[in-house]
Amino acid sequence: MQRHIAVLTLFAVAACGGGEKSAADSTGAQDAMPSSSSSSVDLNGAGATFPYPIYSKWFSDYATKTGVKINYQSIGSGGGIKQLSEGTVDFGASDGPMSDADIAKAKGGKVLHFPTVLGADVIIYNLPQITAPLRLTGELVADIFLGKITKWNDQRIAAVNRGVALPAKDMLVVHRSDGSGTTYIFTDYLATISPAWASGPGRGKEVKWPVGLGGKGNEGVAGTVKQTPGSIGYAELAYATQNKLASALLQNSSGAFVEASVASITAAAEGASGSLGPESDYRVSIVNAAGAAAYPISSFTWLLVYETQADAAKGQKLVDFMKWMYAEGQSSAPALDYAPLPAALSQQLTARLASVKLGATP
Repeated sequence: MQRHIAVLTLFAVAACGGGEKSAADSTGAQDAMPSSSSSSVDLNGAGATFPYPIYSKWFSDYATKTGVKINYQSIGSGGGIKQLSEGTVDFGASDGPMSDADIAKAKGGKVLHFPTVLGADVIIYNLPQITAPLRLTGELVADIFLGKITKWNDQRIAAVNRGVALPAKDMLVVHRSDGSGTTYIFTDYLATISPAWASGPGRGKEVKWPVGLGGKGNEGVAGTVKQTPGSIGYAELAYATQNKLASALLQNSSGAFVEASVASITAAAEGASGSLGPESDYRVSIVNAAGAAAYPISSFTWLLVYETQADAAKGQKLVDFMKWMYAEGQSSAPALDYAPLPAALSQQLTARLASVKLGATP
């Protein structure tokens, strides 16, 4: 537990120190790298905040084991894709897969998506007077973020929370202000269950929000909700847990109201096994998955790796780290509120690393 808290303290310090940047802030090909980006660092990466707690632990553990130092900027998926595409980092990280158009623009050639771990977006809220988790359906969540539901005691919320004394209080919607894989997962879910959302804001790392206040990173959204009574937002499960924020039980495709947990995230992934064969490119969505135990806003998160590695030495270090990640790193996931990849999938992805070409020209 002490190691768990220490890792999460690290990302809080990084956020306070300005390490969290929006995609809009990352405007140049030479986006600012931290001072540690020097000869003492073996690999540099950037991207998603969603998996930062587990990545931080992995990079620390791997450095202790091997001496290989990996620097990672938790700047959001949009920023990570941009920096990888411009060639300013050795690998990117995203919770929303790159499109074919994104990959075509990448300066280093074809980009491979490697799932690393499973996580979940949760609906967080600040209602101190409500002690038991609220129940919400996907349609309710969509209408809240569309601005169609504005009061906590709305009769539609009351209908699925019978016996709960809901306050007659205005809602403050909080969403991400930066290009975000967490947002991609959330809007992918909303577009899947709500025709109004699908034909309106749609799915993406950045969307035009109908209502609400923006926060940078999972840290920013979680911090704003924690400080603002009456607010509601979305964040990766680990951030909600560490900030001791209430999160809703969500109705899944089977009609059950489910809490986000390692078990319910794993249940959501089980239905995806058929689309993850050796020929897959692994850009798959598992939101609103079938199964009575499945949590509906679950997702893989990905490392983005160039298929051709011009620097053979760096490419080998990256491949070696990823082999360790699949063989040993997965065991650290549950303590940080992530679900490890199924063992068969980890083995399949390890074999796929042989397709990374070292010292090759794109």
